[in-house]
Amino acid sequence: MDSASTKAISPFASPNTGALLKKKIIAWSLETGLPASIHVSVGGKIFSLHKLPLVSKSGYFKRKLVDLSSVELPENFPGGSETFEMVALFCYNSSFPFDPFNIGALRCASKILEMTGDFSLCERTDLYINQVVLQSWDDTLIVLQKCQTLLPWAEELLIVSRCVESLAFMACMEILDPEHKKDWPVTSLQALTGHNWSSELVKEMAGRDLWIKDLIALPFVFFQRIISSLRRQGMKEKYVSPLVVFYANKWVLSEKTHKFWENSDLKDEYNDVNSRISEILQGILELLPMGEKGSRVIPASFYFSLLSRSMSLKVSNESNIKLQNEIASLLHLAQVEDFLLPEKSVDFITSTPEFEAMKKIVMINMAAKNEEGYVVAELWDRYLCQIAMDPKLEPARFMELIEIIPMADRETHDHLYKALDTYLMEHPQLSSEEKTSVCKYLNCQKLSQDICIEAVQNEQMPLRLIVQALFVQQLHTHQAFKECSDSFRYIHCGEFSGSLSSSRCQIPRSQNLEESPFERATNIGPPLGSFLQKDSSTKRSDFSKEDYESTSFRLQALEQELVSIKQSLMKNVPKGTDSMSFRVIGLEGKTVVKKRKSLRHVNSCISLSWASQRKYASRILKILRKINMLGNGKSKIKKAASGVSSTSLACEGKPLQQMYNS
Repeated sequence: MDSASTKAISPFASPNTGALLKKKIIAWSLETGLPASIHVSVGGKIFSLHKLPLVSKSGYFKRKLVDLSSVELPENFPGGSETFEMVALFCYNSSFPFDPFNIGALRCASKILEMTGDFSLCERTDLYINQVVLQSWDDTLIVLQKCQTLLPWAEELLIVSRCVESLAFMACMEILDPEHKKDWPVTSLQALTGHNWSSELVKEMAGRDLWIKDLIALPFVFFQRIISSLRRQGMKEKYVSPLVVFYANKWVLSEKTHKFWENSDLKDEYNDVNSRISEILQGILELLPMGEKGSRVIPASFYFSLLSRSMSLKVSNESNIKLQNEIASLLHLAQVEDFLLPEKSVDFITSTPEFEAMKKIVMINMAAKNEEGYVVAELWDRYLCQIAMDPKLEPARFMELIEIIPMADRETHDHLYKALDTYLMEHPQLSSEEKTSVCKYLNCQKLSQDICIEAVQNEQMPLRLIVQALFVQQLHTHQAFKECSDSFRYIHCGEFSGSLSSSRCQIPRSQNLEESPFERATNIGPPLGSFLQKDSSTKRSDFSKEDYESTSFRLQALEQELVSIKQSLMKNVPKGTDSMSFRVIGLEGKTVVKKRKSLRHVNSCISLSWASQRKYASRILKILRKINMLGNGKSKIKKAASGVSSTSLACEGKPLQQMYNS
């Protein structure tokens, strides 16, 4: 509370005290016949008083007025002239009311003026503090706030300590709620788990309990001591830590508070505001629980916000390192939206302090070899999707960033594929060799079925990776068909309804890319053409029992057809050559790079309606036929609707299977 507000509500500013003191002085002069010959100067105001009332109640005046008739009190006299008016009234045996606004200053003033003894001002003010103030939450808060201007006397007289301990005790009782006065649970940070940091949301949460709102309004020097007292008195950390977070949100993270301090009279220069916030931030770090204890009660998003603020204020490097280590320990609990990113106006993202901090955090986490490394790997790959947009990011640098996470820690490469796709799209000037080098980390066997289909269709990717994705997708299809075929052998037609409950057909671990399903197809079934020409709109009810029983043979026929296509392709390789490679060349000799739209979602579950499976099989056949025709040099690719020039595939090098295996 500022000084202007204090004058507005404090009884010190009331003219009644001054008027009453004048009446007492006049009455004493008339009663004793002695003039007011002692002059006391305090706070720029001079009081003319009688000697006997002063020396009878104050040891200080008793010593000073032996040879002097005027006394000047210390410039920082507690409460200034308003408090001394009340002290003078007490010396003239005039009663006046104590209240939380004046009791602290009166207690400090009585100490300085040595007003001790029975029924002295010291004794009476102490009694009021213990029996009245410390029994009330609001009165204790008022006295503690007034103590800001009463230091160091308020500390020496234990006024601050008594108020702090009283508030902490009453806060504990508020949490325990022995009288069951509350109809709602105590505010916690559980609602913030899994969400981005929002200062407005946290502010709203802090305002739900008035006692929390009161505590976080205190100066940090007092708030810090209350938190220590709460822990000392046994309050659980899940109730203490939210108070620290709420305080940091109000005084460190809130832009409104920053702007208020900039425009207020409490600062001399802008840098003073930053210094004040930096001081509070470093104090907050001392109050926060660290390690596993803190991760259970404080959301990771808060630490990221605090680190971002710390870097913008240029707080000491020691504080930043402490925050980075804490974030690294709970990185698996974070979201990619929490990760630090520089301002959008920055051109070279990887040269910013924010990116360097994130890189260091991930490296610390990797060095710790946590069990949750796969979570951090996925977060880092998703973060790279945003970093890949940097137009100045060189391929070698991007490859270094990918290598920060060991490839073995990546359970899925879906997000890595998206990062590579974004990088290739934002850097169309890359050569085919650079594309191949950047994409060498991608393992198509760790792609989900949808992403694998997208990779097959993505002309930005190197052709070698497209062929790998094609074979992996065939493995997915073979596995799905095998599961479907097995299901018909054990399930009666009348009892079967719906599709297989599988959201993703995994490739058996024992099966690698070198074991192509083409080479394991031995059964001969009906021609694939007759299977694909069947009406795609046929319903399940139209299938006879014989149709169900012959499904497995038809599926095997699909594999046989693919085998024949492969053999036809291999026969077209010119004699004397032992390798075949492909290049995508425009009609004008320029490489064509085009972003393809990803296919609509293809569910890997196999249903009784074979329309979706026939469409998917037809898509694979079209791709292989296209390669075959282009290998013969006889195909002509139609122009795209967007006006992009058509492309052709030239065969030069080793066979398809050998190229894939390499």
